[in-house]
Amino acid sequence: MVFLGFLGFAPAVAVGARDADRLSMRVSPSVCFAPATLVVRATIASDADNRVVLFVAESQEFYRSSEIQLEGDRAPRTSVVEFRSLPPGLYEVKTVLLGATGGERASVRQQVTVIASGGGR
Repeated sequence: MVFLGFLGFAPAVAVGARDADRLSMRVSPSVCFAPATLVVRATIASDADNRVVLFVAESQEFYRSSEIQLEGDRAPRTSVVEFRSLPPGLYEVKTVLLGATGGERASVRQQVTVIASGGGR
């Protein structure tokens, strides 16, 4: 698994059994040097109840999020965000799909490692 991480791929983990049917996520890269840019790509199953997809990158010392409004079953299947200039740390990257009532319909998460670069020595 560590070897795959250095190639920039690590699987996202769906929280519930039905979540994987509704939402999948890919984060690239999964291991990188700071200041890092992460590209988060969510694939969302078409459904009239889909209203918002929320993206979060969080470490112990840093938090960033982005939210995209969805138009139910007319929304694109893929949504992409970039988190730029992330400092070193172990991040949990999470994508959450919200429905018309604001409730969580699905979520996935993946860990990403941002390593301090040698330039600050």
